[in-house]
Amino acid sequence: MFILGNLLVAIARVADVLLSLFYWLILIRAILSWVNPDPYNPIVQFLYKVTEPVLEPIRRILPGSFKFGIDISPIIAFLAIMFLKSFLISTLLELAARLG
Repeated sequence: MFILGNLLVAIARVADVLLSLFYWLILIRAILSWVNPDPYNPIVQFLYKVTEPVLEPIRRILPGSFKFGIDISPIIAFLAIMFLKSFLISTLLELAARLG
């Protein structure tokens, strides 16, 4: 069973890194939106292509009363990432500890 435990630890660590990376990408995109970046810049295009699949569904789900000129979808995405890091990663590590 130690092999399954090691696999879960590896999955938890990779997921933790990916969630942290995604957190920073969303944060950079939110900060860039304040300065009105050049949409043809390859870095800006990359940030939009990577983060839009997560932020756009959040915008669609938000009720009309939350749409008051400020895009709060990054904040909701941050909260979801923090929840996943707190719940999913800890659960995977705890499960791996019990199996190992």
